[in-house]
Amino acid sequence: MVKLNKIYTKTGDDGTTGLVSGPRRLKADLRVEAYGTVDEANSYLGVARQYTADLPDLDAMLMRIQNDLFDLGADLATPDTGEKPEWEPLRIVSQQVDRIEQEIDRLNADLQPLTSFVLPGGSAASAALHVARTIARRAERDMVALSKTDGEVVSREALAYVNRLSDFLFVAARWVNDQGRADVLWVPGKNR
Repeated sequence: MVKLNKIYTKTGDDGTTGLVSGPRRLKADLRVEAYGTVDEANSYLGVARQYTADLPDLDAMLMRIQNDLFDLGADLATPDTGEKPEWEPLRIVSQQVDRIEQEIDRLNADLQPLTSFVLPGGSAASAALHVARTIARRAERDMVALSKTDGEVVSREALAYVNRLSDFLFVAARWVNDQGRADVLWVPGKNR
């Protein structure tokens, strides 16, 4: 159980933060950047959900994803050092990846096929989901960079989840645009 009774601790005044497993890292550390960007994506999903309250199935999917993103943040904030931890760290698991794939397929089944790239917009919900999508893509770039750093581990499931997340958000952004019928399509060279 998480219990936060004091918000400021002053321990970060030196530019460091504590990982779940205890060690301190610079706030500019790539691992901290990765889970911070996941948190940013999660926060923007909270904004997007202000526009999806009248779409209960999609809103429930987004709420599950927000919970998963806290799991992902905890996963990233608890580095796998190869040593047996004192407790079972929270990790993204394959079932979470499977569920988001099923939800992508469920929404995508309602969409018209694409004939061009989609410009972000069409509706407020779609625009907000596109912003969350681009933040999720940045989180993925951060996580991949972290995974390629000597001594750092990011699980396959965590990488798969964040990759599927941006796919989900793209499909959801189209779905809220009248199942793709109100998408704003890119017209190459239109303004030359």
